[in-house]
Amino acid sequence: MADLATLAGRLAAVPLGALARRRDVKPMHPRGAVLSAVVERTGVPGDWGVHWLAEPAREGAVVRLSRGAGLPAPLPDLLGLAVRLPDGDRPVDLLLSTTGGGRWTRLLPVPRVDAAVPYSSIMGYRSAAGTLRLAAVPDRPRRLPSDPGPVAAAAPGTAFRLLVARGAGQWVPFGRLVLGDPASDLDPDLRFDAVRNPPPGLLADGPLARFRAPAYAAAQEGRASIG
Repeated sequence: MADLATLAGRLAAVPLGALARRRDVKPMHPRGAVLSAVVERTGVPGDWGVHWLAEPAREGAVVRLSRGAGLPAPLPDLLGLAVRLPDGDRPVDLLLSTTGGGRWTRLLPVPRVDAAVPYSSIMGYRSAAGTLRLAAVPDRPRRLPSDPGPVAAAAPGTAFRLLVARGAGQWVPFGRLVLGDPASDLDPDLRFDAVRNPPPGLLADGPLARFRAPAYAAAQEGRASIG
């Protein structure tokens, strides 16, 4: 029998799919800006049993900074930082949202105005090392607008530290994300899926993953049916 998170995702899928079919927009995080980026993985210290976290690498990436509800910029919104990395036959997609930075508040979405703030996966990943979460934290404090046009102009050169944590444990650095130039089309139609495209050695798991799977699938299918 499906658990409550899966059932909630199926219920959310109905209006999200309908909204996507009626409007040629993303029903979630509708307003954003896409930029090139570089991910430099330096490797996490210690034995985590996840090769992707331990292996140093430098990869080109695509990043989308977005406003979750599409509210006008003067208002706080749940901000998103989506990262896509090439990885053979399929990409690696990371979906991070603005959260608190504490032991437990890292699990709570927090509306923000500025985009240079902490982001977390909130969703857990099952691994050989236990349940892991990923985060991106600005290298240094700065103000970065979150509206698509202004953030595309101001974001190039902005750097985030990439972190991983076991459960509610301490964040441990494993790399760096540096934002590059904006796309020629401010917000091209990219479809990120953190549930289907996790990093190698990690499996999207927990209530949020079970909620996201049917909800995201319905939203993406609804948008595909428009074309």
